[in-house]
Amino acid sequence: MSALRGVLNSSTRRTFLSGLAWTAAAYTVRGAFAEELVRTPRQTEGPFYPDHLPLDTDNDLLVINDAITPGVGQITHLTGRILDARGEPLRNALVEIWQCDSGGAYLHSGSGNANRRDGNFQGFGRFLTGSTGEYYFRTIKPVSYPGRTPHIHFAVKIPKQEMFTTQCYVKGDPGNARDFIYQAVRDQKQRDAITVDFAAIPNSTIGELAARFDIVLGLTPQQG
Repeated sequence: MSALRGVLNSSTRRTFLSGLAWTAAAYTVRGAFAEELVRTPRQTEGPFYPDHLPLDTDNDLLVINDAITPGVGQITHLTGRILDARGEPLRNALVEIWQCDSGGAYLHSGSGNANRRDGNFQGFGRFLTGSTGEYYFRTIKPVSYPGRTPHIHFAVKIPKQEMFTTQCYVKGDPGNARDFIYQAVRDQKQRDAITVDFAAIPNSTIGELAARFDIVLGLTPQQG
């Protein structure tokens, strides 16, 4: 699994983006501040976890292996940390994300318009956290599909722990008010915790976005 780290080192562009994630990792939550952490609510895995994994499962969802043509969508650099209940970073947490492509199709045979799926969009990715608990993905800003507001699915897998699944949502998207899964989170602080600002990156000539989603698990600090 350690091979999942550092997969964005094949070009200057990817090296820069990896550095962006590690810069964000400089922020830590410890001590008295840990008492203020809001645990991320569990949400359904949903029906569209890939029923066949892509040829490439790294953390760059826009380029499959060495393909030249990238996936279609608004490029988003998605970062965050996996934390325990006291704000301590969790190492060796396998973070998985999956989402529909720009046309609303999932990497799943049951997706409504699977026959029109963007074959250049990976749709699924993995990242193994290091000592800071940080993860990083290059993907697209999520889009809506019938019945759901834009969102990205997350799974966090930690040895000897039950798999944790949740979803993150786009702050300010009007579809949030009508989404039954989003609205099922009644606690406002928990709802805010899964609502993410997809903000424009200053001076990006191609309109890239940055989003940060920290996941706080209800685990006690690991020993040793």
